[in-house]
Amino acid sequence: MNTYEDALTWIHGLLKFGIKPGLKRVEWLLKRTGNPESKIKCIHIAGTNGKGSTVEYLRSIFNEAGYNVGTFTSPYLITFNERVSINKVPIRDQELLEYVKVIKPLVDELTETSLGSPTEFEVITVISLLYFADKQPDIVVYETGLGGLYDSTNVITPILSLISNIGYDHMGILGETIEEIAFQKAGIIKKEVPVISAVEQTEALQVIEKKAQTMNSESLSLGRDFSVHHHRSTDWGEEFEYTGQEKSNFISEISMKGFHQVKNAGLAIAAVEYLTKKNLFTIDDEKIKIGLIRANWAGRFEKVSSSPDIIIDGAHNLQGIKALKQTLEHHYKDRKIYLLFAALHDKAYQNMMKELENIIHEAYFTTFTFPRAASAEQLQAESPFVTSCAISDWSEALEVIRKKLRDEDVLIITGSLYFISEVRKSFQNME
Repeated sequence: MNTYEDALTWIHGLLKFGIKPGLKRVEWLLKRTGNPESKIKCIHIAGTNGKGSTVEYLRSIFNEAGYNVGTFTSPYLITFNERVSINKVPIRDQELLEYVKVIKPLVDELTETSLGSPTEFEVITVISLLYFADKQPDIVVYETGLGGLYDSTNVITPILSLISNIGYDHMGILGETIEEIAFQKAGIIKKEVPVISAVEQTEALQVIEKKAQTMNSESLSLGRDFSVHHHRSTDWGEEFEYTGQEKSNFISEISMKGFHQVKNAGLAIAAVEYLTKKNLFTIDDEKIKIGLIRANWAGRFEKVSSSPDIIIDGAHNLQGIKALKQTLEHHYKDRKIYLLFAALHDKAYQNMMKELENIIHEAYFTTFTFPRAASAEQLQAESPFVTSCAISDWSEALEVIRKKLRDEDVLIITGSLYFISEVRKSFQNME
């Protein structure tokens, strides 16, 4: 193990062990490395969609107030290292290599036990905890990978838990009903650790409230303890009003477009308001407002080219696609919208496409380099669009569409976060 490339190859090699629910492997590794999870102050976020954006709002607000902020997110969009960052600066290649050198012998030892090999996500979780324990940022925001209860990030004991929303995704693992999925997400609620949620379904809220009561945890929820009111969509983003336990008529702006982003921002404000009220941090209203407007999360309704507008969006399930449709209707109501779509074969892509049927002028289906990617032909076979075609090479598909676009038209590229990560690299002069 001599280079960063060696380290990355080894980490990715663990992916074949897939998703293995349970915390025992992570706990075993943490015990052998001095329990770094006990040495950091953190916030834990679960939810079907909106986790990454909420992490970014919190990161931006805390940074604006002068705090150092660690973030653990997934999947990555530009480089693998961005999953483990401080103040939006990813862990350096050499640092990642050093942590791999520490953990690899332990992984080899663990693999020989009855617990078996840890997964890629479990290993990167442990590396992140070691990194943050060494660097000691003022706060670390942890995003769950899948679910909550058995997610490897659930080894942390945060100062605050957040649940962004509940929707249908990964049902084969998390459950078939909203209640079952909510039970998994509510698994991040720890004893006497407060929880704030932006969950709106009554049946999901009941599950969260019940878990909070069982854990003797204070619980705040959108619509009851805080609210957001969307004022207007503009060329630059969204304007909204937040009302919380202490703030009222708090008018703010975000540059990330979409009404769903207003809810994510509201959840972040509620978290900051709560922590400030408890005197754990000092963050004034002006810092919150500046932090919100400066927050920017790659791949979330991100304009990568203008005249014509080309937008990439990481909508990868029905809930995400519904949010995308609403945003397109708000900001591009009278424009001709073209679609470049790729998805994983285990996603409900038929329903995702059906949701966009009425607003898309022409649809193009493609695929990308990923084990679970559906073929362009598979997607085309399920097409609900009047005009559509399949082009397996996405870069070729992109060129075909670009030749058709007029300055006033719009191209939306979506269907999978992994897909848009690949596409995004082809656009030059990106930040």
